Amino acid sequence: MLMKSLQIKCEHVFYNPPGVYTDNLKLLWKEAQTYPLFSLLGEMEGHMFECVNQAAVHEELEDETRRLCDVRPFLPVLKLITRNCGRAERILDSKIGVLIGKGLHELDALQDQEVKDFRSKMKRISEEKMQCMQLMSWGEWLRSCYSMTLEAGSLENLIDKHEGVIKITMHYDQSQVSSVNLVCRYIRDCLLTNESPHLTLVHCDVVKAMFEKEISTIGSVLAWKTSNPPLPLPPKKRLPTASTLFPALQLIKGVLSFVYLAVRAGLFHGTELLCKTAVSSESSSRSEHVWNKTLEFDIAVCDLPRMARLCFAIYAVMDKVKKQRSTKNTHLNKYQTIPWVNTMVFDYRGQLKTGDIILHCWSSFPDELEEMLNPIGTIQTNPYTENATELHISFPEYSTQPVVFPAFDKHVFYKQHLTCLRFTWRENLKEIMERDPLSQLCENEKDLIWTLRHDCRENFPQSLPKLLLSVKWSKHEDMAQLQALLQIWPKLSPRDALELLDFNYPDQYVREFAVNCLRDMSDDELLQYLLQLVQVLRYEPYYDCALSRFLLERAQSSRKIGHFLFWHLRSEMYMPAVSVHFALILEAYCRGCIPHIEVLKKQVEALSKLKAVNELIKFGTIKTKTKQAHLKEAMMTCLRQTGFIETLSDLHSPLNPNILLAGVNVERCKYMDSKMKPLWIVYNNKLLGGDTVDIIFKNGDDLRQDMLTLQILRLMDLLWKEANLEYRIVPYGCLATGDHSGLIEVVSSADTIANIQKTSSNMAAAAAFNKDALLNWLKDKNSGDALDKAIEEFTLSCAGYCVATYVLGIGDRHSDNIMVRSTGQLFHIDFGHILGNFKSKFGIKRERVPFILTHDFIHVIQQGKTSNTEKFGNFRQYCEEAYLILRKNGNLFITLFALMLTAGLPELTSVKDIQYLKDSLALGKTDEEALKQFRQKFDEALRESWTTKVNWMAHIVAHPS
Repeated sequence: MLMKSLQIKCEHVFYNPPGVYTDNLKLLWKEAQTYPLFSLLGEMEGHMFECVNQAAVHEELEDETRRLCDVRPFLPVLKLITRNCGRAERILDSKIGVLIGKGLHELDALQDQEVKDFRSKMKRISEEKMQCMQLMSWGEWLRSCYSMTLEAGSLENLIDKHEGVIKITMHYDQSQVSSVNLVCRYIRDCLLTNESPHLTLVHCDVVKAMFEKEISTIGSVLAWKTSNPPLPLPPKKRLPTASTLFPALQLIKGVLSFVYLAVRAGLFHGTELLCKTAVSSESSSRSEHVWNKTLEFDIAVCDLPRMARLCFAIYAVMDKVKKQRSTKNTHLNKYQTIPWVNTMVFDYRGQLKTGDIILHCWSSFPDELEEMLNPIGTIQTNPYTENATELHISFPEYSTQPVVFPAFDKHVFYKQHLTCLRFTWRENLKEIMERDPLSQLCENEKDLIWTLRHDCRENFPQSLPKLLLSVKWSKHEDMAQLQALLQIWPKLSPRDALELLDFNYPDQYVREFAVNCLRDMSDDELLQYLLQLVQVLRYEPYYDCALSRFLLERAQSSRKIGHFLFWHLRSEMYMPAVSVHFALILEAYCRGCIPHIEVLKKQVEALSKLKAVNELIKFGTIKTKTKQAHLKEAMMTCLRQTGFIETLSDLHSPLNPNILLAGVNVERCKYMDSKMKPLWIVYNNKLLGGDTVDIIFKNGDDLRQDMLTLQILRLMDLLWKEANLEYRIVPYGCLATGDHSGLIEVVSSADTIANIQKTSSNMAAAAAFNKDALLNWLKDKNSGDALDKAIEEFTLSCAGYCVATYVLGIGDRHSDNIMVRSTGQLFHIDFGHILGNFKSKFGIKRERVPFILTHDFIHVIQQGKTSNTEKFGNFRQYCEEAYLILRKNGNLFITLFALMLTAGLPELTSVKDIQYLKDSLALGKTDEEALKQFRQKFDEALRESWTTKVNWMAHIVAHPS
């Protein structure tokens, strides 16, 4: 009998041509005609295939253009199923699901009203935006999606340097439309680097055709949306009520090895504990642990802040099981924490939670915690419910009607009747307000700040974070006064407002104030801080928040912002704590920018192909010990396949969406001989006069720390330029695209110090001590005035990187991760060790200098003349000026690193890691004291540079090729 759930064995289909999906459906239908109940199947168009994908999730193959080799089913079995709704809508949902890395059916299956409300709201907003776009002219569309990047100031000085002549190469090609809108900034950057700008002349008809294609795509989506209205949402199920606070606490899984268990609970606002923690009795069961215990907190319900969170930690009482012999770390010996979980006290609508709730706990745990609780942890429960410990709690019913947190206008009564005292302790207040963000406030200082809060508003508006830390969040009167004060608080600069998005400031009105300040950012400024803004979404307890809406608005108004927002979110979709939240934002972006889906989909597919090639090489190296030449041949054979050529050609670079990657130059591609076998992919680019675009694909390395370091280097370069200082920094592109995978831009015309030294010496051991090697290499690449310019470039860039690597505590600086361009620019790569986490061997630090400044560097700076002390004096002056500029912006650097604390970076896990920045920038000291400290470090780097040369010699000997 023919069934609707017909399964088809399809081992052969993995090697079929691009139309394999449709072809197999037709073949199946032809075969099914021979069965007696064929008439019950209905029309072929009403059916599609389903498979189990590599994530062990049922995936509906709605998009018939996808090849099965791209789908990569876990088993070679396809299941025929019936389409349930409009085909166009399902195709769009399927594309979005594949693109964001999470099927939308998984979101549909979530029994969470907050998720449903957010998706419904975002769909409505997206439809309104698309309707507005339909009314745009093509010029308005161009300005909206590809906003102009203008460079302030004049180009006269730069033109003078080029003797009044600027050579601009024009291309008559339509393949890089977006670069037309970056002319001013692009030309300026090219002039600074002595490169010829390449512009593409695009006919208006080409732009109009692009516009009409996008409008047509939008129109087709809106057409089927109006003809297929969404089904109404099901009514929310009301949770069962209870008469006590937490009458039942149960553990079901994962704790059988411990006999005595207890639960600790605390109420927090940010990191501030609102009242004394509550502890349950000890349970001695070996299966389910049941307490039936009421946990009471010494705080009135009316004093609970809107963003209060309830944090739980379940721990074993170890001394009940086995008496501890050691007297060291008695606190750790007595208790061993197992799972933890957090939940908000108010739900997303502002209603006090009631009834029974099951919380699935997390097992990972930070090293340092207050009261064994983890308030900075996520409020999302563990989605891996099968292996997670379950905690059953019950909130009481306080009345027959829901208890709702009052809106702001309900607090006006307090604002009108409360007064504040004013004192004359202005000098003390000024000293407190000038401290860095890591400085702790004592209770007397908090009282002083709160008492003089109106003086803070008038004289120190940028001190708002310190005022917020001084509020008694367990007193509703203080909260009301603060919210009233926020209404008249002066707007902060975007850089100062960033700190307000830290976890320490969870209040809804504070975060809305911060986001309102960020609206003054240009697109370039927003891109500079986008990495942190995505990370602080982790601190948002509710999906629909001011920050989410702000990021979506700006992303849907600028394709470049949308591009990087997509990849910053997509790269962390594998993390269970944020997968739902990030998936919701990604879905909302895709629905509001439908024409961008195909562009991004092409990039996702290309990265999937590169990952497959990388795994092929890894497998061949580890399992079969295949020779390098054979592996390279296998790699090239793979890249020449039709499916790979189509996927890897004509796509916008994920590193920079303004660059079109035309086609892979297979003969020049290779893989690198490091542990993870990164791929070196070479792209032809017809717009760059025959030059190529080289990209490194990494699979198995976490690039997020490199991405953060390069972002900070880019910011340092910006701050120096704002002070009219130019240090020729090379913050090359780096982008994490997934779980331990990503892309790195290859800087053209550059080589490592190690290679330069090795080519100048016949003996590897002696190469590191040849001080003439670097200068001779620059002489080979440049002559006459060009050599003087190259030495100037080297001097400036060396100064910039000396200061930057010292401030950031960048370690593992050997001659293979310091490079020099043929134009003279020195730059550093590979930032696996930052914030003073230097490598050591046998307990001895391998790096004994604060930064790299060797005598061969000085030899270049002095133009090969030991008597040229003036050049060295200028270099030293450059370093000191650069250092003082960074000191003035020390709070910004601390804020940016603090916002990344929950990102899971290996060397940025606690505030103690950020303390290194405070010490290196000498925050809290005068400029004179700080400059004295830096000069001592400078002398130390020069004096101990022989140790660097020894390390480089050892590195060259250990890595001869």
